[in-house]
Amino acid sequence: MEAAMVHGWSDRLDELLTRIGEHFSRRDLRGRAWGYVRGLLGGVERKNGWQLAEHAGHATPDGLQRLLGPAKWDADAVRDEVQRYAAEHLLAHGPRSPGGGGGVLIVDETGFLKKGTKSCGVQRQYSGTAGRIENCQVGVFLALSGPGGRCLIDRELYLPKAWCEDTARRREAHVPDEMAFATKPQLARRMLRRALDAPGGGLEPEWVLGDEVYSDYETRRFLESRGRAYVLAVSAGQRLWVGFEQQKVSRIADDLEEDRWWSWSVGEGAKGPRVYRWAAARFGVPTDTGMSRWLLIRRPLDRDEAGDRAYYLCAAHPGASPQDLATAAGKRWAIETCFQTAKQETGLDEYEVRTWHGWHRHVTLSMLALAFLAAVRAEAEPPNCGKKGSLTWCR
Repeated sequence: MEAAMVHGWSDRLDELLTRIGEHFSRRDLRGRAWGYVRGLLGGVERKNGWQLAEHAGHATPDGLQRLLGPAKWDADAVRDEVQRYAAEHLLAHGPRSPGGGGGVLIVDETGFLKKGTKSCGVQRQYSGTAGRIENCQVGVFLALSGPGGRCLIDRELYLPKAWCEDTARRREAHVPDEMAFATKPQLARRMLRRALDAPGGGLEPEWVLGDEVYSDYETRRFLESRGRAYVLAVSAGQRLWVGFEQQKVSRIADDLEEDRWWSWSVGEGAKGPRVYRWAAARFGVPTDTGMSRWLLIRRPLDRDEAGDRAYYLCAAHPGASPQDLATAAGKRWAIETCFQTAKQETGLDEYEVRTWHGWHRHVTLSMLALAFLAAVRAEAEPPNCGKKGSLTWCR
């Protein structure tokens, strides 16, 4: 990354940092923020306070700690700049589809393993990062993936009920008084609303994607009311009306004849094309905004591996094909790539802050660095093409 900056990307980074400068109250504070972001993008082995301070030429990390703590600057305004910057660079490298702006929005969460009980929102809870219950914080994120690449554009720290009801812990972690308990789907809808209603013109994603946590009734109806197509994973126990009875989607899949399934690749994987067998059917009545509701089912090529099936409830614009739904479902992996890149390259999980504002400030600056990295790659790399079905598609 540093080598790329030496060869001309440093000027691009200066432009981005200047763009967000108005959201910092003083020149010295802007300088600390610039140094912090450059450290996140640099070859620092551990992106903690001391090493980032040394990279920026500071004798101690005190200035950077103030940046993440009591200093006056608007992290939410910087987050909004990240969203606009990402849209400008990641949606500008390819054709736009009739259904939206050529990109997809993806909701997911990631865990931040922690020791002790002081970090805001920490408790023993399930962490997808660890694959088990751990002492951790959980952040819910929104990613934008477009023809030019992908990055994180919004974030919310999940605050468990136990934290919301503990006045002393809230005060010690500087949780704002107005912050009440919100479920993860509620946090997701909050971020989606911000993206769709952003001042100056919100995003118009072709699809909104998410896993089972974010496929609740309220989220689906919210997206339908906004005319936004979605492909949201559901559990095998999800029920739909079939005739005059409700059936689990797993039973519906069990009863499908083999000629109802078709093969389709959702892109290149580490071992070649990711080819699955798919089945799709419309159900119910169209939404008030004219979209069709679909059930989409995915299984391995070997029918006997029924335990590996995946199920999706979808809403799609007229003219969308089952293959379009399958291709959209295959794009959800992009947010996992964002988490991996942000943790490996822009220090997303290497913070040393415990407060509400500290978490949001560090994570926002890490997202800014990730968006810059995505923009650099979008300009430096040609479109990534791979075979999907019988046609050649581009990223």
